[in-house]
Amino acid sequence: MTSFKPTDAAWCPGCGDFMIRAAVADGLAKVPDQDKIVLVSGIGQAAKMPQYLDYPYFNGLHGRSLPVATGIKLARPELTVVAISGEGCMYGEGGNHFIHAIRRNLDLTIIVCDNKVYGLTKGQSSPTSDTGVANALDPQGNPNIPFNPLIMALAAGATFVARGFAGDKDQLASLVQAAVAHPGTSLIDVLQPCVSFNKVNTLQWYKERVYKVAEPCAHKYQAMQLAEEWADKIPTGIIYQAASQPRKIKQLQNEAYTLERILESHK
Repeated sequence: MTSFKPTDAAWCPGCGDFMIRAAVADGLAKVPDQDKIVLVSGIGQAAKMPQYLDYPYFNGLHGRSLPVATGIKLARPELTVVAISGEGCMYGEGGNHFIHAIRRNLDLTIIVCDNKVYGLTKGQSSPTSDTGVANALDPQGNPNIPFNPLIMALAAGATFVARGFAGDKDQLASLVQAAVAHPGTSLIDVLQPCVSFNKVNTLQWYKERVYKVAEPCAHKYQAMQLAEEWADKIPTGIIYQAASQPRKIKQLQNEAYTLERILESHK
């Protein structure tokens, strides 16, 4: 199986998604049972990623990649399911699904391409945009506090939380491989530049701040403190990893069947 499909990607020259695609391809290439990998995404620039990788995929609605990923895993537990989309899709429109996918702790991998802006729809503030950053729709600066996906994932009970950087392909590829191997739901938030609409969080801006953590934090609250670092230094790598027992597929299937019978009885 080749890494890339022979097609031109509809991304701006210099987009961080190109670098993420290369890293994801390298990481997935080391995953066993290549014929069992399936990708899922929503809508957005990053959500086009599965179209440019040589794996079966499903493009869902905006913010709805995780319900689809959950359904695929329930129906076909033997598959390696990877949901990949942008931060607007995953944390904005899909924020509720993000929280509860982590709570369920199915064996899913979530990769979020986080450029801190809505790139497909021309640069509005996204859930992770820094406070005060100006754009076309917030000319006086984004008034909101940025969403911290790592802290939210930890609070929801995640047992694998990582942050990658589009400018470090080797580290990101290793994170993808480790996330897929981890039993249970894994999150990788990937920092990336948007060369068209984010003139603050550029590739150079990140290179001046990112650093690699030596090892995952031993305690969840320690990991939360680490995840709060941002302005002057930004940790990357596996922020937190703990022993995990994925939710039993059969139990969830039985719950879904019971709900279906209840709904049928009320028709």
